[in-house]
Amino acid sequence: MGIRPGVVTGKDYQAVIEAAKAGGYALPAVNVVGTDSVNAVLEAAAKAGSDVVIQLSNGGAQFFAGKGYPDATEAKVLGAVSAAQHVHLLAERYGVCVALHTDHANKKLIPWVEALIGHSERHFEATGKPLFSSHMLDLSEETLEENIALSKAMLTRMAAIDMSIEIELGVTGGEEDGVGHELVEGADNSHLYTQPEDVLYAWNELSPVGHFSVAASFGNVHGVYKPGNVQLRPEILRNSQDLVQRTHGTGHNPLHLVFHGGSGSEPAKIAEAVTYGVFKMNIDTDTQWAFAKAVGSYLRDNPKAFLHQIDPDDGTPYKKQYDPRKWLRKGEESMVERLQRAFADLGSTGRSAAR
Repeated sequence: MGIRPGVVTGKDYQAVIEAAKAGGYALPAVNVVGTDSVNAVLEAAAKAGSDVVIQLSNGGAQFFAGKGYPDATEAKVLGAVSAAQHVHLLAERYGVCVALHTDHANKKLIPWVEALIGHSERHFEATGKPLFSSHMLDLSEETLEENIALSKAMLTRMAAIDMSIEIELGVTGGEEDGVGHELVEGADNSHLYTQPEDVLYAWNELSPVGHFSVAASFGNVHGVYKPGNVQLRPEILRNSQDLVQRTHGTGHNPLHLVFHGGSGSEPAKIAEAVTYGVFKMNIDTDTQWAFAKAVGSYLRDNPKAFLHQIDPDDGTPYKKQYDPRKWLRKGEESMVERLQRAFADLGSTGRSAAR
């Protein structure tokens, strides 16, 4: 398609989205917390020949800056900026297109997003590009009218520097760094399904302002739950697309849709959601588990190295075993492997839009 590899923003980001929708595939959006997970995502995307989305929650951003940083609020800003700068520096060299996002920000976290937009405004002035491709506002706890009004005000500012916004309509069950909704096991959970009329309202208000995507809820839940507890209904997405298309005479699948809570989802449901215009599926729990499982296995294989610097019986030094580069790399490799399955499930393997 001829897009330059690296961080994509503005028209290039929108072209990556359109390429995914036209090609019938979607991109994993992987939450990261440090350079280890960022580098694993970049390595995985390059190995798969796929574009990818890298994103940070507010807690992930804070961890990136360091949990010991004295001002937690400032750490959430500086950590996100630091992560973005790291990705900008390396992404082009990995040879794929990378979109940079922040994840779930509810009403109390709007100041965090506003501070990041300020950093992007200064970056745009200096380079012609914002730091991030898109920010997410999860105002699903508010009324529909307030959700869209606040999102519209934010998008007005972001559109001026070629940024997109992601909004949430309906609620995604479970929790992502303190933002989310409790899943009551065995309950009807009808609130987990977005109404197409609400999506149309968002389209009417936001499309004249700038580019936006919608995390529409169709039963999806953060985390992994026992089989049968979560009932995905991708047809909700189809109905929303159809209503906007009929009302405004648009082309097929006019909405840019996002699948939150993708970890643990059935491949068939993922594939069906993609046919209805999903271009991005968030994944966090499964990649955390992949990283942790590999590190745990390494520790079980080298128990003495994590109890003693030198073997108390025979004097063997264990530096080569406890070197963080050894066990962190195991976590990275496992995360890279798990993401190959995500790329395959979403149909994006070998489909990079980068030239």
